[in-house]
Amino acid sequence: MLLQNLTSPNLMSTNQSFSSKEEIIKYLIEQLGESGKLYSKEEFYQAVADREKLSPTGFEGGLAIPHGKSKAVKEAAFAVATLQKPLGTWESIDPNNQVELIILLAIPENEAGSTHLSLLSELVTRLSNVDYKNRLLNSKTSSELFNNLDYQDKKENIEEVEKINKTILAVTACPAGIAHTYMAAEALVKAGKELGVDVFVEKQGANGIEDRHTKELLNKADAVIFSVDVAVKNEERYSHLPKVKTPVAAPLRNAKGILTQALEKSESAPKKEYVDEASTSFEGNEDGKKSFKTEIKDSVLTGISYIIPIIVAGGMTLAVAVLLSQAFDLQELYNAEGSWLWLLRQLGGTLLGTLLVPILAAYMAYSIADKPALGPGFAAGVAANLIGSGFLGGMLGGILAGYFLKYLKHTVKPKGTFAGFISFWLYPVVGTLVVGSIMLFVVGKPLALLNQGLLDWLQGMSGTNAIIIGAIIGAMVSFDLGGPINKAAYTFCIGAMASGNFVPYATFASVKMVSAFSITGATIIGKKYFTKEEKEIGKQTWLLGLAGITEGAIPFMIKDPLRVIPSLVVGSAITGGIVSFSHIGLAVPGAGIFSLALLKGQPVLVAAGIWFSAAVLGALISMFLLIATRKSKLNKEKK
Repeated sequence: MLLQNLTSPNLMSTNQSFSSKEEIIKYLIEQLGESGKLYSKEEFYQAVADREKLSPTGFEGGLAIPHGKSKAVKEAAFAVATLQKPLGTWESIDPNNQVELIILLAIPENEAGSTHLSLLSELVTRLSNVDYKNRLLNSKTSSELFNNLDYQDKKENIEEVEKINKTILAVTACPAGIAHTYMAAEALVKAGKELGVDVFVEKQGANGIEDRHTKELLNKADAVIFSVDVAVKNEERYSHLPKVKTPVAAPLRNAKGILTQALEKSESAPKKEYVDEASTSFEGNEDGKKSFKTEIKDSVLTGISYIIPIIVAGGMTLAVAVLLSQAFDLQELYNAEGSWLWLLRQLGGTLLGTLLVPILAAYMAYSIADKPALGPGFAAGVAANLIGSGFLGGMLGGILAGYFLKYLKHTVKPKGTFAGFISFWLYPVVGTLVVGSIMLFVVGKPLALLNQGLLDWLQGMSGTNAIIIGAIIGAMVSFDLGGPINKAAYTFCIGAMASGNFVPYATFASVKMVSAFSITGATIIGKKYFTKEEKEIGKQTWLLGLAGITEGAIPFMIKDPLRVIPSLVVGSAITGGIVSFSHIGLAVPGAGIFSLALLKGQPVLVAAGIWFSAAVLGALISMFLLIATRKSKLNKEKK
C-alpha cells in the first residue's frame, strides 16, 4: 500500500509547537480542509472528538493516531505532524507516552471497514519498525517527511530466529470490531515471529469471525491469548488450554511480554486433552466448517437460547401484572388503556408477542452467517409476524437469512475501496430485501396456513388425542434427559407457546420433575439395591427436579440405560398424558416448582394440584420400575 496516495506534501508538518491535543487536531483538520478533503471542518472535528471519548488514540513510543469517520470527509486522507517538544498529556495506551508524531486519519463514513482498517494496519505495521518511525520524526521539511512515508530500507540479511516448537492461539476483539481488533492481531503475529513461536490469531471483528481456529489448531495449540474488550465467541473451544487475558490494546505496547506469559503458562499449567464436542460448534470438516445438519441444529439451539430470557422476562412481567390485578382487585385498572398496570401488561405482552419471533430468527441467522445476518434475520422475523406464520415462519426465516447472507459473503467479499460499503450497507440492505420478500410474497401464505393448522390442531385436542400428544412429549423429555430428543420436545413446546398454546409447555415442565423424583424415591425405598454413590446422588436429584433440571438422573441412565430409560419414559409418558388431557397451560418457561402459581386453563388450586400430582404419580411409577428392574438385574447376576 502506497501511503503517499492518501496524502500530499502540504498535509505534512514538521517541528511544530503545540500545547494540547485539541490544538494539534484542529491544526491538522485545518490542513485537511484547505487541501479540499473535507465538506465541513466543524462536523469532522466533532467526529474526531467523539472518537477520542471512546478510547485512547495515543499508543507508545511517541505515536498518536487520532481518526474520524464522517460524511464530512470527501475522500480518505491523512495529515501528519511532528513536534518540537513531546506532549505528555495525550491519553495513551502507554501512560508514559510522550507524543511527538501525530497522524490524523480522515475517513468517509462508507469506508469505515475498508480504507480505515487497511490504512491503520499499514501504519501500525510500518511504525512498529523503530528505524522507520525515527526517519519520519527526523524529517526536516514537509517534502522530506512526505518522501519518507514510503521509504523502504534495503532488506538486510537478518538471521532467522530459531523456532521453539510452540503454537499459541489468540483471539482479538474490540467493541467496534475494526481498528484495535486487527492492530492487536498484527502485533501478536509479529512478536511471534521474533520469538520463534507460531501464532495464529482469530479476529472477531465487524465482519464476524475471520481466520477461525480449526480443530487441528485447537488440538495442536499450547496456550491461548484473549486480547479482547468484549466477550469471546465460542470461548468453550479453548477450555483445554491455559489462558492469558488482556485488553485488546495490550499487545500494541507489549506483545512479546504477553506471548512470553502465555509460553510460561503452557509450561506451568500444561493443556488438557482436547475434546471435540458438538457444543464447540466445530463438527464437520478440518477447516472448521460445520456440516449442514450440525449448522441447522446449532442455529435452532442458538435461536432458542436467545429467546429464553425474553420468554421468561415477558411471561413473568405479564404474570406479575395478572397477580397484582387479582390480588388487589385492580381488574379495571388492568384493562384501562394508559394506566400503569395496563402498561406493565403491555410490556410483558410485547416481549412475548412482538419480539419473540424476530429475535429467534435473527439469532438463528447469526449462528449461520455471523453479524452481517442479524439485520436480515430480524427482518425475516418481523415478516413472519406480519404474515402470521409465527414460530415456524421465524425458524424458516432465520435459516433463509443465514444461508442467503452466507452465500452473499462468499460471493461478494468486502475487499478494496468498497469493503465498508459492502459490510455495512450491501449485506444488511440486500439481505433484508431478498429474505423479506421471500417471506412476504413466496412462502408467506403456505407457512401461515401451516402454522394456523398446527395451532388449531393443538387447541382442538381432547380426550385420546390430548393424552397421546402429552405422552409423546413426556417420553421425549425423559428419553435422553437434556439430549437432542429432549431438546426437540422443548423446541416444539416453545413453538406452541409462541403461537399462543401453553398446554405443551405445562406438560413439559411437569414431566421434568419425574426423573429426579423417581431417582430419589428409588434410592430411599429400594436403597439395598443401589450403591453408596447412587444413594448420595439420589439425595440431591429431587432438589434439581424442583428447579426443573432433569440432568441429575444422567449417571443412572449411563450406568444402566436398558433398564433406566424405559423406567423413566413410562412414568413420564403417564404424567404428560394427564397434564395434556387436563388442558393445563403454562406461559413462563424454566420456572420449576414456582410454575404452580402461574398455571392456566383451570382454577389455580385445581391446576396446581393436577400438575404437581401428575408429576408425583409419574415419579412413583418410574420409581417402582427402577427398583423392580434393578432387583431383577441383581438376581440375574447372582445366578
